[in-house]
Amino acid sequence: MDTIIERKSKFKKKHYYGLAIAISLMLFVSYLIFRDTSSSLKVEKDRLTMATVRQGEFTDYIRVIGQVMPRHIIYLDAIEGGRVEERLREEGAMVKAGDVILRLSNPLLNIGIMQSEADLAYQENELRNTRISMEQERLRLKQERIGLSKELVVKQRRYTQYERLIQEQLIAREDFRVAKEDYEAAKEQLKVIDERICQDSIFRESQIKSLDENIRNMKRSLTLVRERLENLKVKAPIDGQVGNLNAQVGQSISAGEHIGQIITQDLKVQAQIDEHYVERVVPGLAADFTRDGNNYTLEVTKPYPEVKEGQFRTDLDFVSGRPENIRAGQTYHINLQLGDPSQAILIPRGGFFQVTGGNWVYVVDESDKFAVRCPIRIGRQNPQYYEVTEGLKPGDKVIISGYELFGDNQRLILK
Repeated sequence: MDTIIERKSKFKKKHYYGLAIAISLMLFVSYLIFRDTSSSLKVEKDRLTMATVRQGEFTDYIRVIGQVMPRHIIYLDAIEGGRVEERLREEGAMVKAGDVILRLSNPLLNIGIMQSEADLAYQENELRNTRISMEQERLRLKQERIGLSKELVVKQRRYTQYERLIQEQLIAREDFRVAKEDYEAAKEQLKVIDERICQDSIFRESQIKSLDENIRNMKRSLTLVRERLENLKVKAPIDGQVGNLNAQVGQSISAGEHIGQIITQDLKVQAQIDEHYVERVVPGLAADFTRDGNNYTLEVTKPYPEVKEGQFRTDLDFVSGRPENIRAGQTYHINLQLGDPSQAILIPRGGFFQVTGGNWVYVVDESDKFAVRCPIRIGRQNPQYYEVTEGLKPGDKVIISGYELFGDNQRLILK
């Protein structure tokens, strides 16, 4: 019989082993080349806060805490020192301008006023005597002129008679010369007395004017001294409320010492704002807050340029009414508008910003099974939203809760 001869295979068993090893090696190399090299972290989906990016109106505002303050605080200082005799108004009382708050006493001031009054009376009496003496001198000169005028008339008449008689040679020439000399001397004396009266009149008017001015000055001085006595009454300079009254009956108060203040009823709101907004906060910006369901409008009136501890002060005024029973010292959460509303891509505010600084965010895949780190750029922000300028589009789903536990992982596996 014929014997069947088996055909031997070209490949031996060792060849199969080699082929398997080669295929395995190729698969391993392909895995190394095409595998996802990004780091991943498994997280529980229920512990994450997610939000959908949307297109909407972005209101550019910040929320600040404003404190109600009096627009003006007038300080009460003691103009004159003294002892507190009576406290007529208590702290917190409403007063009108001119109302007496404290009454002081100062015996030395009273003595000084009495001395000034006595000095004025003495000076007025002296001035009165001086004016009497001047008037008497004026009358004496006037009377002396009358006598000289009469004497001149008599000597003139004699001279005229002797002049006619000397022509007829009825009198001695010596008598004529004597009469003529007496007449000319009388005329010169009258001229002198007239000049003296004129000069005396000018001097008297000047001196009387000076004396009257001195009297007026002394009276004004006495009025000022008496006003010092009136200054012992500490009065309210304006309408308002008494505050910080630091004076008790029996207490000695020095001149110029601060003893209290008057708080006006005209109020303003002052807010401390982060220095980041110092260039954007300008007079005229609108603001508002809500109290008891009512909205109240404010307006920025004065941003202060000084920055202290990273903040600067800003004054705001009420525009349309103010809450009832508002009091200085109350605080409100105020929305300060920094710009007009505009359309933008928005992300709700969340804890992710503290870690990323707004430079990236985890975007959730459509399958909701994983989230990938994606670079973004954030522009403006308000207490509710961030404005996204690059990296996201409306409809994207992002994780907005804190990233503190995610480390540097590029991918989150959502369980």
